Amino acid sequence: MTTVAVPQVPARLGRFVLRMFRPHVYATYGLLWVLALESSAVAATGTAWRPSGATWLRVVSVVLALLFLRMLDEQKDLAYDQVHHPDRPLVTGAITTAELRGAMAAITALVTGLNAALSATAALLILAALAYGLFLALLERLSPAVRDRHLLNLTVTYPVQVLLGAYVYGSLVAAGTVPADWRGPVLLTLCAGVFVHFEFARKTAWQAPPGGRLYSADLGPRRSAAVTAACAAVAVGCELLLLAPRGPLALLPCLAALLPAWGTRRFLTAGRGAWPVPLAMGFIVATYLALVVRAVLLP
Repeated sequence: MTTVAVPQVPARLGRFVLRMFRPHVYATYGLLWVLALESSAVAATGTAWRPSGATWLRVVSVVLALLFLRMLDEQKDLAYDQVHHPDRPLVTGAITTAELRGAMAAITALVTGLNAALSATAALLILAALAYGLFLALLERLSPAVRDRHLLNLTVTYPVQVLLGAYVYGSLVAAGTVPADWRGPVLLTLCAGVFVHFEFARKTAWQAPPGGRLYSADLGPRRSAAVTAACAAVAVGCELLLLAPRGPLALLPCLAALLPAWGTRRFLTAGRGAWPVPLAMGFIVATYLALVVRAVLLP
């Protein structure tokens, strides 16, 4: 058994983060998600929104939670990766399970301490999201059905995203920034539509590659495309519900719906290949950026 000198561990973790977490992707997603959710929650009350110190604490907490979950996924997918992705860091030994677990423990301590400065509610909510991730890892180990059936797996794993969204909204409620009312569930549903649209888009293709885990392999490409488009429609419907009372200009974020509409048309008319994932990524960025801009300019 080989050991790694302690001074090398941060460098190994850093290389893991750069390769498997891709900060320009995950951190950008976490940033836009938190800003869009918080700004929309505040603007819905008719109050002007500007980011505060608490806002950036929430952003850091969500990005760290996403990193925690990425490290957890690397461990629970080890058996699959040994067959289908033999170049992954955990498979090659570029990182070890002990190093990942040590980093996860440090992340847990850090986000707990940061959120305790906000409120006990915020700390408990972020810990609930991390705990659910650990529960999922155990559940996938015990249940082959949860591990191998893609749609069932999505059903039981997506709630971790709901818990992170509930953390953002719940910490705002605990701080007295927004009331706990119907707009919270609508905002969380909006975020769910945006995320699941991307999740289905990246796993929808006319033909599944060897070893590929695609929803279209279970549903068929047309039905998988229909679900992909429907998720975007749910997000736009939530925007209409929240924003329509504030006038036509407030509906500008709905224009992002052009991207999934274009993606659906391209996929169905091509009859081959995969869903144009950049359009799905664009839908995330355009929707969240537009919501933030709207909250700043049209409170």
